[in-house]
Amino acid sequence: MADVRTSCCIAGGGPAGMMLGFLLARAGVGVVVLEKHADFLRDFRGDTIHPSTLEVMHELGLLDEFLKLPHRQVQQLGGFVGNTPIGIADFSHLPTRCKFIALMPQWDFLDFLADNGRRYPSFDLRMCAEVTDLIDEGGRIVGVRATTPDGPLTVHSTLVVGADGRTSVVRERAGLKVEDIGAPMDVLWMRLSRRDGDGAQALGRIDAGQMFVMIDRGDYWQCAYVIPKGAAEEVKAKGLEAFRSSIVGIAPLMHDRVQELRTWDDVKLLTVKIDRLARWYRPGLLCIGDAAHAMSPVGGVGVNLAVQDAVATANLLAAPLLAGAVSEDDLAAVQRRRMFPTRMTQRLQVFIQNNVLSRVFASRGTISPPWPVRLLSRWPVLQRIPARIVGLGVRPEHVETPEVLPARA
Repeated sequence: MADVRTSCCIAGGGPAGMMLGFLLARAGVGVVVLEKHADFLRDFRGDTIHPSTLEVMHELGLLDEFLKLPHRQVQQLGGFVGNTPIGIADFSHLPTRCKFIALMPQWDFLDFLADNGRRYPSFDLRMCAEVTDLIDEGGRIVGVRATTPDGPLTVHSTLVVGADGRTSVVRERAGLKVEDIGAPMDVLWMRLSRRDGDGAQALGRIDAGQMFVMIDRGDYWQCAYVIPKGAAEEVKAKGLEAFRSSIVGIAPLMHDRVQELRTWDDVKLLTVKIDRLARWYRPGLLCIGDAAHAMSPVGGVGVNLAVQDAVATANLLAAPLLAGAVSEDDLAAVQRRRMFPTRMTQRLQVFIQNNVLSRVFASRGTISPPWPVRLLSRWPVLQRIPARIVGLGVRPEHVETPEVLPARA
C-alpha cells in the first residue's frame, strides 16, 4: 500500500478541484489531486466558460494562452418561444476583459489547468485514483483512502477537499447533511451535425410542452431535450422514431439529421439536481463545487460557480495550509463567503423552473413569451441585467494568492 503525505488532498479533478489544486500549488502549498478517471474525456459536461472565469484566467496571466484553445465565442444569448425570436442576454457591456462566453469542451479546460499545474513542483495529479473512504482520527479527517491500478493508496493531509461532484463520496462518507431543493426536469443530451447554413447559435427553443437547447460546437450541435423529472423511461417507451419526431417538431432545422440518433445509446440522460449542504465542512474537511451545491443547467453557471468556490478557497486557506494548521473557523469562512452566491443563484434557478419550465411542460396550446422575456426583447438595454447575473455571478471572486515560485517552462 502506497502512503503519501501532503498539505491538501483534493478528491475530484473537475473544475473546482483542478482550479483549487493549481492555485494552491502556485502559492507553494503541497497538493495531491485524485481523479478517478484515466482522462477528462466525458461528453455532455458543462462547457460554458463565463466572463467571470475568463477574468480569473486573465488575473493569472493565462488568458491569451487559454484562448488559443479551440472555442466559440458567444456575445449574446437568444432563442425562440414558439415562432417568436427572443433576446435574453447581451455580454458586450460587461466590465471584464472578455465580454463573451467561451464555449469550450470541458476536457480542454481541465487539461489546460492540469498542464499549468504541473509546472509547479508541489502539484501532484494522480489519474485513475478513486477515493473510497476518509481517514478519521478522533473526529478529525486526516486523509483519504483510494484505489489505483497499482493497488491501494493512502493520502494523509492537513486538509481534505471534496470536489467530487453531485454524487460525492467524500460528503457521503463525512456524513454531511444534504438539503434537496428539487428540480422539475431532466435533460436528454445528444449530438447532431451542424452545417454552414444553420445560422447563429441559439440558446433554446420553447414550444407547447417542449424545450430544446442547441449549443454551437463548430461542426456539430450539442443538443438538450428538456423533459419533466423522471420522464426518461416514458420517452423511451414511445420509441426512438417518436423521439426524433418530437425534436423535428420543435426544431424543424434538424429534420434531415435526427436519423443520426441510431440507438438510445446516442442519447444520454442527465438527472438534474438542485441541492446544497447545510454545512460544508467538518474538522479537516471541506466540500466545494457540486459536492457542496449541485446546480441546475439553467444559465449554465455550474462550472463557473465551482471555479469561484476554488478561488475563494485558495484565497482563504492558502496561508493556513502553509502554516500547517487549518481551523474550523477557517473552513467556516469559506462557506460564509460562498453560501450567499450559492443561495441567490439557486433561488433564481428555482424561480425560472417554477415560472417558466413548469408552465412549458404544462402547456398544450400556442405558447407566447412571458412578460419579462418580452421586456428584454423590446428594450435590449435590459439584456445587460441577465448578462451580468449569468456572466459575472452574484459575488465574483478575484485571485489574491501570490505566485510563490515562478512556474517551470
